[in-house]
Amino acid sequence: MSPNQMKIDALPGRASLDTGQMVLGNIDYDERATMRAWESFLADEPKCARDPVHPSHVRSLIHESWYRSATGGISAQRIEAPLSSDRDEIEYLTRANAELVSAARRSFASLGQLLDGTGAMLVLADSDGVLIDTIGDKKTLHAGMDIHLDIGGKWNEDAVGTNGIGTALWTGVPTFVHAAEHFCAGIKSWTCAGAPIRDPLDGKIIGVVDLSGYSPIFRPHNTALVAATARQIEKALAEQQQEQRTRLLEAFISSAPSYRRKDGLVIVDHRGRAIFCNNVPDGETTEMMDGPMEPGRGRWLMNLPSSGSDADLASALPAHLRSCHITPLKLDGDLRGAALVFPSVPVASSVAVVHREVNKHLQDAVAMIVGESEALQAAIDVACRVARSSSVTSLLVEGETGVGKELFARLVHAGSRRTANDPFIAINCGAITKDLFGSELFGHVAGAFTGASREGKPGVFELANGGVLSLDEIGELPLEVQPFLLRVLEERVVNRIGDSRGRPVEVRLVASTNRDLKQEIAAGRFRRDLYYRIGAVSITVPPLRERGEDVLLLIEHFNRQIATAAGEDPLEFSHEALDALLAYRWPGNVRELKNLIGRLHVLARSHDIGLHDLPGEITAPSSEPRATSDEGTILSPELPGGTLVEAERQAMKNALAAEGGNLSRVARRLGISRPTLYRKLDQYGIRRSFV
Repeated sequence: MSPNQMKIDALPGRASLDTGQMVLGNIDYDERATMRAWESFLADEPKCARDPVHPSHVRSLIHESWYRSATGGISAQRIEAPLSSDRDEIEYLTRANAELVSAARRSFASLGQLLDGTGAMLVLADSDGVLIDTIGDKKTLHAGMDIHLDIGGKWNEDAVGTNGIGTALWTGVPTFVHAAEHFCAGIKSWTCAGAPIRDPLDGKIIGVVDLSGYSPIFRPHNTALVAATARQIEKALAEQQQEQRTRLLEAFISSAPSYRRKDGLVIVDHRGRAIFCNNVPDGETTEMMDGPMEPGRGRWLMNLPSSGSDADLASALPAHLRSCHITPLKLDGDLRGAALVFPSVPVASSVAVVHREVNKHLQDAVAMIVGESEALQAAIDVACRVARSSSVTSLLVEGETGVGKELFARLVHAGSRRTANDPFIAINCGAITKDLFGSELFGHVAGAFTGASREGKPGVFELANGGVLSLDEIGELPLEVQPFLLRVLEERVVNRIGDSRGRPVEVRLVASTNRDLKQEIAAGRFRRDLYYRIGAVSITVPPLRERGEDVLLLIEHFNRQIATAAGEDPLEFSHEALDALLAYRWPGNVRELKNLIGRLHVLARSHDIGLHDLPGEITAPSSEPRATSDEGTILSPELPGGTLVEAERQAMKNALAAEGGNLSRVARRLGISRPTLYRKLDQYGIRRSFV
């Protein structure tokens, strides 16, 4: 060793700058020799790259990085790193690395004060080597701007070649790069020591902490300093993750009360990594084994969609996890994770089987709604889509009394239930006294009021937890109770009367009414905000008089249903009786029709039903004023011009003759409904028997 070379462990940190020679760690560093080696490398890159022997005074780590830089197309004459000055992009980087910045805040705050006047600066870079925070000596911070050692500067090896940040990212270990060891000429007056920061959950490198400054600040312990700082940041990250893990578990407990201990459970964070695993089925455990702490903990499982909707979450699941139920978990209003529950019930092991069973239940429920009219089928279609969508939590069903609104509530239940035990609770608000509404809906604790149960009582929301609650005649709900119902629907938490403890509930609400709720709002009897909450999706079940030949289908359905239950043969209806039933306006709707068929089964003297067996209100001529029909081209007899009226009458006679008196075919030929045809026949005094 020449006299002007010095051992770094025998002298203070600063070497003699006059000689340009010093020892870095256990490696002798000679500034002039390193520069000559760099120039030689650039002069004949292929030969240097092929030569496995590198100069003894150039560390192998540096030589290999030079080779990566050269073959990667980095210009050795660069004087600065690339810099993004776009504010939106920098803001995005800050948000994307918020956890890393937060974890580094304490270390940066304590070290930043100590660096003032030392000529050194501390920088934080993300996993791509982009700077997201800087602190330290003010003059050095200002000088760093000249080479873009500032927020937004990109310092990975692919951008600026060999340097403390980029090379630490590449090697994955604490690394220093001093002066002439840098690949680009513009930063050879700097020294830097970088240490990678690893995610405590999965061990992946998520950033780098780096100490930089002009070359005189070099100390052998700079690398140890940044390595210790990186460990402190990792410790802070671990604390943050533990806190988030606890909060996600609490959010899951609040949002998924139907979870059972024997079910498998995986909680994933906002990056889709498993942070909690318990009782995971064998098939899933095999897929997720990763380390001794918990099966699968830290393993990446899925990409969480930004929307957080149930449908998007379900579609984001990989194929081998689609047997689970997935629930979004939000913290402070933002999607921060999800819960994957693997039901212990064997039928849930195959998503195809589950879908087939749900579809079968849905088809059975649809079959209970008899009718082929366009208006009815449109209502059924909307209800089916609501049933299949887990993102729609309430449905408003409007219609006259007796149209079968509860069947639509059962349809939603059939299409949305996950297990055979998911409850369906129906309650008629019109049958509850005003004083008992709160207790019936929300329940009460023991002794909450005079007459309260000694043991307390759950309300219908708790009873319907995990299933569907049907609130019939919701327009009868007292105004003073409506704000409490709105709160339960918004917060998904119910408080029993007399109890301050909230009970999480997961209930789909189907509200039905025969009132015009908009008129009720105008009259001040129904809250507008509650209406918009329950009526985000609404359907109108048409009255029977507007469903055309659905009357005939319902007659056949109820006739066979009642006959089968009684063990008898179905009734036989004459054409005249069917025509009369079809022409009747059915103020009681389907309920009235069903009751009539049941009465006929009991009271009719024979199985052949004629006009004489029907009630007088059905067979008697209607006294209602006859309105002009909008259907077809039939003209009203009140219109002027006898020739047109006569032409209409003659067209109806011709159609009757052509169709042999079959009124269904006559109506189709004329392009009108059968009720309209009956009205016109009555208006013109035409009898079917005239042919």
